[in-house]
Amino acid sequence: MARLLVVHHSPTDSVRRLTDAVVDGTRDDAIEGVEVTVLAALDAAGPGGADEVLAADGYLLVTPANFGYMSGALKHFFDSVFLHVGGALSDDGSAGEGPGGKKPFGLLVHGRYDTTGAVRSVLGIVGALPWQQAAETVEVLGDVTDEQAEAAYELGGTVAALLAPS
Repeated sequence: MARLLVVHHSPTDSVRRLTDAVVDGTRDDAIEGVEVTVLAALDAAGPGGADEVLAADGYLLVTPANFGYMSGALKHFFDSVFLHVGGALSDDGSAGEGPGGKKPFGLLVHGRYDTTGAVRSVLGIVGALPWQQAAETVEVLGDVTDEQAEAAYELGGTVAALLAPS
């Protein structure tokens, strides 16, 4: 059975609503053969977090945009698992080119006024992992509308469907 790992930091009602929609999408009745594990970013950064990442066949990341960057919790997750899960660094310590995209991932970012820096920061790190973006990033500003929650649901469903056996 394929494994999908959802790593999120959901400190507000808005981000929790989007995370719930993403997870609901991964569990759509039309998708079979995918086991979904949902971990808060700080839990995923703890002992066993790298093992969870390595065991997964795909990933969904959900984060708020905080001061033009991903949440500190998601950054801590990346800091904790990066080298253990195939992350590549250049000689100067910056993110190097990973060994090529293999495992699909999706990204959802919620911000009050802007998500640009948060998206850029996540994609910069993920670009040095053996992952490949499988769906367009979902960016949500302000209060969450039903349409935006549906987009989150579709993101979850899309990545899960890619992992489902044919």
